[in-house]
Amino acid sequence: MTKYDYDLVAIGCGPAGQKAALQAAKLRKKTAIIDEREVVGGICTNIGTIPSKSFREAVIYLSGYRQRPIYGAGYRVKSKIEMQDLTYRCAKIIGSEVEVIRAQLMRNNVDVIFGHGSLLDEHTILVKKTDGTEEKITSEFIVIAVGAKPYHPENIVFNQRNILDSDYILTLPELPKSMIVVGGGVIGVEYATMFAALGVAVTLVDGRKRLLSFIDEEIVESLKYQMRSNGITLRLGEQVTKVKEKEDHSGVIIELSSGKVLVADVALISAGRVSATTNLGLENVGIELGERGKIIVDENFRTNVKNIFAVGDVIGFPALASTSAHQGRLAALAAFDFKNTVKEYALPFGIYSIPEISMVGMTEEEATEKNIPYEVGVAKYRDCAKGVIIGDMEGMMKILIHRKDKSLLGVHIIGEGASELIHIGQTVMGLNGTLNYLLDVVFNFPTLAESYKIAAYNCFNKLTAAEEL
Repeated sequence: MTKYDYDLVAIGCGPAGQKAALQAAKLRKKTAIIDEREVVGGICTNIGTIPSKSFREAVIYLSGYRQRPIYGAGYRVKSKIEMQDLTYRCAKIIGSEVEVIRAQLMRNNVDVIFGHGSLLDEHTILVKKTDGTEEKITSEFIVIAVGAKPYHPENIVFNQRNILDSDYILTLPELPKSMIVVGGGVIGVEYATMFAALGVAVTLVDGRKRLLSFIDEEIVESLKYQMRSNGITLRLGEQVTKVKEKEDHSGVIIELSSGKVLVADVALISAGRVSATTNLGLENVGIELGERGKIIVDENFRTNVKNIFAVGDVIGFPALASTSAHQGRLAALAAFDFKNTVKEYALPFGIYSIPEISMVGMTEEEATEKNIPYEVGVAKYRDCAKGVIIGDMEGMMKILIHRKDKSLLGVHIIGEGASELIHIGQTVMGLNGTLNYLLDVVFNFPTLAESYKIAAYNCFNKLTAAEEL
């Protein structure tokens, strides 16, 4: 008999905590998850990833965005779109996801305890429940998977009415006529393009002169072109000095260091995220923290306290739902000394803006910096039958091929289905495929996947012209 109540307890019920608990349960360990929300799924399902992506699909469908190139700019599925129309879809999908997660946890005998969990010592968690009661739970291993929350700059007062962070933007009672988005990171770009597709006059402000610095520059330029085409005003290289609500509460005023003054109905402040490590009792066990509260871990996601692990957004980059789930599983295997050889594959990134962006592998800038000889193959969606069929005339794919061994170095896509298409490139890279594979393989027609072959031919022709084949 163990001296602890559980073998493993995860604090946080997002993808990281779920997978840690489920993997431990698969190893026939007694497991539990603690979450302060009285619903499973964590931030990912209830506030972040699932709601925002559901909102995006509702925007695209109701606004008729995908059909405008075919039926005209005035085409709409619904002439007057209300916030309730958009959030209705979110609520339906969140409810469905919650039921799937709850059933999965029940099926694997994972106990779910609702309440705020904090560490008393290395093996003891105090759970303060919403009904005011408290319970102490002990576990041999503890996995911290509490995620992150929006960062609030000290000089900005968030009223979550017309000066909002990304956790509250979908609580707007009605669709604004104008919006200022402060912050050109992934979340800021996603919401800016979503609201612009609905006809909202959006201004995006960022102190950096380039959006999404980790994305290939040509793809970013295409994104900026399409953002401007959809009515978004870009104020890049501009610092925000003041954000205030109008005296009559009818809108917001934002002052920039350049002297410009911006006025809008609402402002979304997207200044990054900070690990949600406050009030966890980490100081009681001496867990080491980095910048913005990130928990420091080793290659097995173990903290400096041997039996305590941390996974997901709480440890920082890459802070994706997909990587968080993977980390949770690996942490559980490491906790119980399960021999597991993990090969590192190129990590795909997906940005669910309108248009969608996805990438895997090197950018042109990275290859140039490393003096890697490469050639580029480009495929425009408008040259692909499926692209024309679905009305995406601006989408494009580019592949980077090593000039000597013809290996695939990277894939970059902007357009419909980008985050799905990218996995073909990821697989080719993971299996050491070359340009020859993309030239020889047969893709279904008409599909967007055919873009890989078009890009491969484009690259082949360039290499042939240089007599390198």
